[in-house]
Amino acid sequence: MDIISPKELHRRLKDGEDIVLIDVREPWENEEFNIGGELIPLGELMGKMVDLEKHKHQTIVIYCKSGSRSQMGQNLLFNYGFDDVLNLEGGIEAWLTDVDGV
Repeated sequence: MDIISPKELHRRLKDGEDIVLIDVREPWENEEFNIGGELIPLGELMGKMVDLEKHKHQTIVIYCKSGSRSQMGQNLLFNYGFDDVLNLEGGIEAWLTDVDGV
């Protein structure tokens, strides 16, 4: 599966790249800390495919707490024909360790 490290994502966002961020955590997790992604809990992702269709050919980075739920979401998006979906390696836990102190 295609992954992106927290440091690489941080660099690309800082450089102004057009990246769609999707947070598949639960609302309470997103409230604790977020990096600006659209909150679509994993259980609701399938029902949002029509809304996400406009991003089908853009780079999408999907993330969760550790990378497990986002990997499931990544598979779902690939199955629906999204062609550039990256999973944030290690999720928000890795982001907090690798980037938050930058």
